[in-house]
Amino acid sequence: MFPMDIWFTYTTACVLLVLSPGPDNLLAIGRGLSQGRLAAIVSGLSSGMGILFHVTTASLGLTLLIQTSAVAFWVVKLVGAAYLLWLGVKVLRSRSLVTFAPAARQPLRSILLTGFLSAALNPKPGFFVLAFIPQFINPTLGSVTVQMLVYGFWFALLTAVGFSLMGIFATRLSQYICQRPRLANGLNLGAGLTFIVSGLSIAALSQK
Repeated sequence: MFPMDIWFTYTTACVLLVLSPGPDNLLAIGRGLSQGRLAAIVSGLSSGMGILFHVTTASLGLTLLIQTSAVAFWVVKLVGAAYLLWLGVKVLRSRSLVTFAPAARQPLRSILLTGFLSAALNPKPGFFVLAFIPQFINPTLGSVTVQMLVYGFWFALLTAVGFSLMGIFATRLSQYICQRPRLANGLNLGAGLTFIVSGLSIAALSQK
């Protein structure tokens, strides 16, 4: 059902996507810099859960509904864009994504929820799942739904592991950045602007 050559090509494409800069891996890196490895892992896992949400909805046809229904598309798009814009403004105002002040530490539950919502409310991963994964599915090899779920689960797992590792490796820089407040401020500024630009790009998405 899963030929090794197709699996390898699919895995390579997923890894490249995971490594590309975006708001979700920035969250994991920011958590790693500010609160250490556990926070980075939780943030990475939450992003993987968000991808798994898109995989499940795509398998159930809900993502297809978003793609074909103008009302559903606009609702999801505006909610996702608004959430990322809110995150961006929050980071720019508080400069708390990358911080070393003990009072600013976020509870793990909050980190988990933020990471999940950032991925789940962003329609781009849903469209990617719906447009990309089916290219690797062969109906003659077995259940299309099973193939969709397995390929999607693998993508979600790679996302969780990749983002977690980014955050863990970022912890090695924490001491260096801690001694350079201007650098930490610049990282917060860059992260906040990235969230805002991502939100604006979602708001500008067309249905086709």
